[in-house]
Amino acid sequence: MKRLFIAIGFFLGSCSQSDNEFRQTDNSLTSYIENKTFETGAVIACAGNDIENLDLVEVYFFPESNSENYRLFQTNSSNVNPNDLSNYNLVNLDSEPFFNGYLRKFVGSFSSEKWMIVSFEKDGDIKLSNPIRIKHIEQPTLFSTEIIINQENSQMPIFSWDINSVENNAIFFQVLSTTNDDLISGTYTFENQFQYYNTSNVVLNITNGIPPDLISGQTYKFTVMDVSEDNWVNQLLIIQFVLE
Repeated sequence: MKRLFIAIGFFLGSCSQSDNEFRQTDNSLTSYIENKTFETGAVIACAGNDIENLDLVEVYFFPESNSENYRLFQTNSSNVNPNDLSNYNLVNLDSEPFFNGYLRKFVGSFSSEKWMIVSFEKDGDIKLSNPIRIKHIEQPTLFSTEIIINQENSQMPIFSWDINSVENNAIFFQVLSTTNDDLISGTYTFENQFQYYNTSNVVLNITNGIPPDLISGQTYKFTVMDVSEDNWVNQLLIIQFVLE
């Protein structure tokens, strides 16, 4: 699949003593990874505007099991080489739960557009996301509820949606959840369609185990992120529906 925002469980975490010491002494990404084993493109992450406050940017990521020390790094502007890690410095933000902790996100206000990288530590190694292009000024995230649901097979509803911009789209991330944001399934497709739970067109699956049968008469929520190759969320689509 394209190396986009590959760029999404979100476990509760806090800064360790070593993390706080790092923030107080040197905030560069290159200093953080110096003499350590690190892997690029190893964190699924992307970013988009906050749906309730367009002045805020949310950087979403999927921390693997047993990961810790979640960090966000940024460049000074967007006019730099995003693959040069020496351009990145630590953002003094803590991550917070998203979809009740299955995912996590950093939320902040940024006066200019730039590149960002999410990192976490696992088994003594540092994992880095691919660069994420923040476009909250020139290309704010669009929000929509225009999702078509085919419930001819109630246990396997089919969700489809229009592509806002074929040029900007690289992949779609879909989440089926309860109305309380408990994640039921999380999948990626190149197609603008997903059927629960048919993985024939799924290119990446972050669902934990086998998803449960859906319950007739219960209300669910379906969320889609239309993501660009540089890991910006072009459009966020959300709809609630009652399973027939």
